[in-house]
Amino acid sequence: MTFSIVAKDLRTGAFGVATATGGPVVGSLVPHARADVGAIATQGYTTNPFYGFEGLDLLASGKTAMAAVEQMVAADAGRERRQCIAVGRDGDVHAWTGAEIVAYCGSIARQGFGVCGNLLTSAQVLEAMVDAYESEAGQAIEDRLIAALAAGQNAGGDQRGTTSAALKVYRSEIYPLVDIRSDWSDRPVDHLGQILEATRGEKYASFFERLPTKANPGSG
Repeated sequence: MTFSIVAKDLRTGAFGVATATGGPVVGSLVPHARADVGAIATQGYTTNPFYGFEGLDLLASGKTAMAAVEQMVAADAGRERRQCIAVGRDGDVHAWTGAEIVAYCGSIARQGFGVCGNLLTSAQVLEAMVDAYESEAGQAIEDRLIAALAAGQNAGGDQRGTTSAALKVYRSEIYPLVDIRSDWSDRPVDHLGQILEATRGEKYASFFERLPTKANPGSG
């Protein structure tokens, strides 16, 4: 039903998550991230949105991605209908796919990022996402995440097609560096890319640069 990627930018420390699905408004429940803490995608046959909030709290408390995911899954009676993936402060990644999640489903974990998905056309969807993220090394994390989604979509994506997508990136502030969604579209991943480019236009970029920060709360 959904394919997602979570990542830590090992150069800047930013955390990001991107996701796409064959239904509407995937950005409302699936992607979660927090500066200096981690990123989580929670999905599945029946998504448990609490995995996002509770998982980030667990990561913030010092839990590893593995410990956080295992603790949430163990306490969840509906775990076999869930799928989630998390990356923590150390860049380690851990994923869970319940036994009732429909094929093709699975996950791939690398140091600093990982992908997972279900009801995909084939295993090539996840493999393509990994290859695309790795091939874009040196680019901004948001560009790498969109490249991974695009590769997954082009490799077949969701068996039902792809109709919504979302991207979140947090770097140092409690508010996001990037938070964009395409809630219903024939080409939602392409739409994300267009929105991202719009945010880089002179007017918006200068507006964003003037926002108060932890280091400079009186800016603007």
